[in-house]
Amino acid sequence: MTELSHMQLLRRVDFSLVHPGITARELEAHCAIAREHRIAAVNVQSSWVEHARHFLDGSEIKVAAAIGFPLGGMDSDTKRYETEVAVDNGAQEIDVVPNFGRLRSGDDQYVLRELRDMAEAADERPVKVIVDLTLLTESELTLLCQIILDSGAHYVAACGKSVSPETLKELRQAVGETFGLQAWGITDYPTGVAAIKAGATRLGTTNLAALRQNPSETALGV
Repeated sequence: MTELSHMQLLRRVDFSLVHPGITARELEAHCAIAREHRIAAVNVQSSWVEHARHFLDGSEIKVAAAIGFPLGGMDSDTKRYETEVAVDNGAQEIDVVPNFGRLRSGDDQYVLRELRDMAEAADERPVKVIVDLTLLTESELTLLCQIILDSGAHYVAACGKSVSPETLKELRQAVGETFGLQAWGITDYPTGVAAIKAGATRLGTTNLAALRQNPSETALGV
């Protein structure tokens, strides 16, 4: 058991701003909050990567580009090109939405090729594969985890209303002890601690204010 303080938990947090109507001014404010709390990464749609890099210049916070967001149904070549452009513009991590429809249609080889392309285009940068738990059956989820493990990607990034500690424990068992596991939808500090205890190595939120409202910096055992 190690001790995880509130500050240490924030170091594992991705702070997302990917809604379609954001402005440069809103992104600048978003990055300022991220800098204040020295979190892990800021997640933006690919057209905002260069702006985010500018706003985070001089910090250790990574810029993660959301590829194929939000639905993942575009052609794989389109996703690869989007990844390459994001990398050229300074993206340091890649968050990709896989083609869930192809997976559910039984075309798992298509999904594997797609994710291998993303890993290659990322050029050794961390690739986090967004896994929407609300779309998949248990067997489809197991299959997708195996595909991700075989693809050269680095994280299973779980999202959806089913991201509970129990689900995270199951995902940790599915991907092994050392593979990256991210829990999206973290709403407060205790939820974040519970996710880490359940096996998550990274967290994700759209509301950093809720995570930073812990009244105490006392370390918690996790």
